[in-house]
Amino acid sequence: MVQRQLPNPAELLELMQFKKPELDGRKRRLEGALTIHDLRTIAKRRTPKAAFDYTDGAAEGELSLTRARQAFEDIEFHPGVLRPAENVDMSTEILGGPSALPFGIAPTGFTRLMQTEGEIAGASAAGAAGIPFTLSTLGTTSIEDVKKANPNGRNWFQLYVMRDREISYALARRAAAAGFDTLQFTVDTPVAGARLRDKRNGFSIPPQLTLGTIINAIPRPWWWYDFLTTPKLEFASLSTTGGTVGELLNSAMDPTISFDDLAIIREIWPGKIVVKGVQNVEDSKRLIDAGVDGIILSNHGGRQLDRAPIPFHLLPHVVREVGRDATVMVDTGIMNGADIVASIALGAKFTLIGRAYLYGLMAGGRQGVDRTIAILRSEIERTMKLLGVSTLAELEPKHVTQLQRLVPVAQPAAARAPRRVATKA
Repeated sequence: MVQRQLPNPAELLELMQFKKPELDGRKRRLEGALTIHDLRTIAKRRTPKAAFDYTDGAAEGELSLTRARQAFEDIEFHPGVLRPAENVDMSTEILGGPSALPFGIAPTGFTRLMQTEGEIAGASAAGAAGIPFTLSTLGTTSIEDVKKANPNGRNWFQLYVMRDREISYALARRAAAAGFDTLQFTVDTPVAGARLRDKRNGFSIPPQLTLGTIINAIPRPWWWYDFLTTPKLEFASLSTTGGTVGELLNSAMDPTISFDDLAIIREIWPGKIVVKGVQNVEDSKRLIDAGVDGIILSNHGGRQLDRAPIPFHLLPHVVREVGRDATVMVDTGIMNGADIVASIALGAKFTLIGRAYLYGLMAGGRQGVDRTIAILRSEIERTMKLLGVSTLAELEPKHVTQLQRLVPVAQPAAARAPRRVATKA
């Protein structure tokens, strides 16, 4: 028989510890976000549909983005047991400088549209965390103001080659003069991808008000208050600011971009140069032969060519061919610190986060970006400890198996055989 007694009030008080309420609404909602997906949920609730969809969406059927995220989920880790990893070192050297974590913030355009603190929040958070921040050509904060926000940290600049080449050259020179140490030369945007969410929303810079956008904005007065009481939203590096995203990109980008342009930028830029948007092994080899310092395997977050190769699947093949000669990095689809650990294990020297950073920005400005970094940091640390590794250098391909859902269909023998050319007897 179980012995029963009347509850002892003193014992009840020990069991019932009431948590002190958090009166700061922003801090309360950010502390409740345990994953990047949680931050995305908050961001969607707090941001008008057009701005959120611009961040969240991708090109056409959004297959590239879906597949990229799925590829990270479809992995199997292989932990080592009885290998103490009490203290984990997540720092690394990348492109001639330090980073406290194996990821940096990727370039994103129109950033102040998502949340008014924009690139200032991203750059200052990156500086505080000791990781690189990348400013986009289509950024809404100037090169010089980003430097002020992150004066002692590492700033990188992402460059599009435009129809008017002198604009691109001048931007590269400005970034170099401001002390930016790495240039991301982006090559996957000869024309704009078909971002259908933006077209359906009538998304433009500056935002155009319609009955739909007004109705959608009614429950989000804080966003409009920030938007209307802060400096005008415009591109900090470009003079053209009107039109849809596709129209702006098509007016700025140039489909004739070539290796000749890379050679010119290489001469202009005094620091490290990496090429962003590489999507096959052959191009990786050719770029390394052309003298770049590194490559970023990326399909632009699925925002350009839909059904493009999955960067994470491409990673081990590229590392095998050029990993000894160059720095190989990867982006697209990263939503968890475990994604970053898997990338490092398969040979990436570094990773970049885009949407994950913007979800935090939309959820809570600078504090939201800090929360993004904190979530990823804790996930990386926990994953490494569970794998039994104490440093990034200990991560190896043996720790990860990629489980593929999409297996290429083998060509019929007749299709593989060389065609015979009939000759006259």
